Amino acid sequence: MFELIKSGGWMMLPIILCSVVALAIGLERLWSLKPERIMPTNLLIEVWELIKNNQLNSQKLAEIKQQSPLGQILVAGLSNSKFGREVMKESLEEAANHVIHDMGRYLNFLGTIAAITPLLGLLGTVVGMIRVFTAIMLHGSGNASVLAGGISEALITTAAGLSVAIPALVAHRYFQRRIDTLVVGLEQESLKLVEVVHGERELQREG
Repeated sequence: MFELIKSGGWMMLPIILCSVVALAIGLERLWSLKPERIMPTNLLIEVWELIKNNQLNSQKLAEIKQQSPLGQILVAGLSNSKFGREVMKESLEEAANHVIHDMGRYLNFLGTIAAITPLLGLLGTVVGMIRVFTAIMLHGSGNASVLAGGISEALITTAAGLSVAIPALVAHRYFQRRIDTLVVGLEQESLKLVEVVHGERELQREG
């Protein structure tokens, strides 16, 4: 493996760095975007039971807010529920915007890696081919080892760039799709909170 990397020349270094960063981002987002971490099951029902039993105090609100992103949204809505339905909805939307922004953390960087690594590979290809043509100009076409080295560098960097870019692009699309799904769930839970607080629906525990 080391010989393969060495054969690719100095352009392999930024490609390898991009691969390490992409892997770190992928693992971090895979952990952070677990549905149960974003939207714990029955959290809204538990909050509503606390409200009905007059047990929802500032300490409980702080605990709920720290528990999950959904908790942050619910607490924002509950803290402003006394000001009316519209103010409550605006508070929920504002908190949701912050949560959605946090869920998309590092994804732009992951998308950038998916975009630039093929270009880095292409740059390595160009550098390798320049080396080939320079060798031909200086030594003619009879020096097979020099020609092979330049062509090898060109092909290895191209392959390495694509090997990083393709998984990074797939991961970027996957996480974007997961965020879209989570956003729909957060919107539904927020709407339920508004309707429950204003006596427009009843909640039932799931599972």
